[in-house]
Amino acid sequence: MGGGGSVGSKTSTPHGSTGLFDEMMHLAEQALTLPQPPRSRWHRAGISPRAERFVNVIGGAVIALLAIGWTWSIADAAMRSPDDAVALGPRPTVASIATPDAPNAVYLTDASLNAFTGDLRGASGKLRAKIGPAGEPIDTGGLPEGAELRATQPQSGQTTTAPSAGIWKLAVAVGQAIKPITNFSLISTIPASEKRNGRVGLYYIGNWPGEKGRISAPRKAPPDRYRPPSGFIEVTQENADTRVSEHFKLRDFLTHDQANVWPKFLVLQIRNVDKLELVLSDLQSRGIDVSGVRVMSGFRTPQYNKGGGNTGGRAGLSRHMYGDAADIFIDSNHDGVMDDLNHDGRSTIDDARVISQAVDRVEAAHPELIGGAGVYPAESGHGPFIHIDSRGYRARWIGSGGGS
Repeated sequence: MGGGGSVGSKTSTPHGSTGLFDEMMHLAEQALTLPQPPRSRWHRAGISPRAERFVNVIGGAVIALLAIGWTWSIADAAMRSPDDAVALGPRPTVASIATPDAPNAVYLTDASLNAFTGDLRGASGKLRAKIGPAGEPIDTGGLPEGAELRATQPQSGQTTTAPSAGIWKLAVAVGQAIKPITNFSLISTIPASEKRNGRVGLYYIGNWPGEKGRISAPRKAPPDRYRPPSGFIEVTQENADTRVSEHFKLRDFLTHDQANVWPKFLVLQIRNVDKLELVLSDLQSRGIDVSGVRVMSGFRTPQYNKGGGNTGGRAGLSRHMYGDAADIFIDSNHDGVMDDLNHDGRSTIDDARVISQAVDRVEAAHPELIGGAGVYPAESGHGPFIHIDSRGYRARWIGSGGGS
């Protein structure tokens, strides 16, 4: 039996070796067989391990950056004061000022600043200066609570709320923030007490009627319109081109005398400048080119009104002495005389009447600016022109009558 068992073992070995060999060959064939191409894009294999590692690294970096930014924003917001939060709120595209003490933040953009300071621009909206006595606090009417007007002298950088005599730039201040008022000046006058023996410095002015006694004025005139001026604007060669409105500068209103004496001194009522601008706007709305407006005569010192130049037609109480009158003509074609405003082919007193009609319309709309209007024909030395003032009562005349 033992021999028989030995014989059975020998006969089974070849069969087991052959099966194992067949299996191994089958596996080898499978390993060497190329895979069938995918039937569609949806059956394709995913990304490779290398690509997977790359995606994981990039994704982790993005998540880390988002987490860092989110954490920094929370920490920064926690460290800021409420005032900083207001200041960092929605900002306009221009510089702004926030009122920190107000229940709701007030932002002063250029548009809202113009709304708050609209009174400074006058009824015409074209004034570029405010005139007032030196040393007086600047009126802040119309500004939001907590805001104030400040004056800065461009040359020295000095800032104050009660400026001395000179020409200053204005800005609205709220706390530590300041927003300049563009194209606008504050002109502070020197007191009339600086005049000695009819002069301020080397500039001869003379004396006003009633300066040392009783003031003589028409009964229908507001009492203050015929009082001697309380101060003078000091005009230098450097500041003479300061604009007081869109069309007019300080030098336009200077008395035509003492050409080589500087500084000169000027009396100018801004209300009449406002009236002139309204008249020009009225004419412009009717298709008239007013770009060439010229001032023949603005302020006249009392001494010049009495004896300087051609004194014909001048009144003893001429409004020119009080700074609220101007003789103007429009010369947009630059030929030296009044333009043909009524289109009759000539430059005559009728063209001055076209301007007078505009004065009537302006006074009807703005009775607070009522005053005089006198039309003048051409004479030797000048063409036709019109006198416009804001004396406080209506007056009309032709030629040299009625007084100017």
